[in-house]
Amino acid sequence: MKRYRSILACLLAFVMAFMVGCGSPQVKEPPTYSDAQLQQIQKYQSDILGLRDRMTSELPAYINTSKWVEVDNFVHGPLGTLLQEMNYLTKNLLPNDQPPARKLSREVFEHLLQVGEAAEKADRSLAASSYQAALEDLDAFLNLVPQASQAPQA
Repeated sequence: MKRYRSILACLLAFVMAFMVGCGSPQVKEPPTYSDAQLQQIQKYQSDILGLRDRMTSELPAYINTSKWVEVDNFVHGPLGTLLQEMNYLTKNLLPNDQPPARKLSREVFEHLLQVGEAAEKADRSLAASSYQAALEDLDAFLNLVPQASQAPQA
């Protein structure tokens, strides 16, 4: 009786392997952005780009002239909404793009906090290096965002 069970088990294994091998794979369409997602992404992206432009035009001047109160006010004022905008944009990205976008937004935030701490200590070199690191991470974040060419044509 045990011999028949092992033969039956082998036979069932061959039948299962045959069934799985002969089955056609389901073609899964890759995830894409909906029109609504693209519109939201473009809105948040334009807000972030506006903050980036202000960041590159105003913050280096404040750091170079050692205007530490302005540096601190700028980091906590206009750039205070940057993380929020980045998080809103991240929620509209494809699932595979969300974890690196979250990581980059946290890094931008941490670097901006370092700029604020450097302003409190009046440390120009720390402020400049933290500013540069924040800018690099922000640019890397923006590279994850789908470009306008991927938007549907109206």
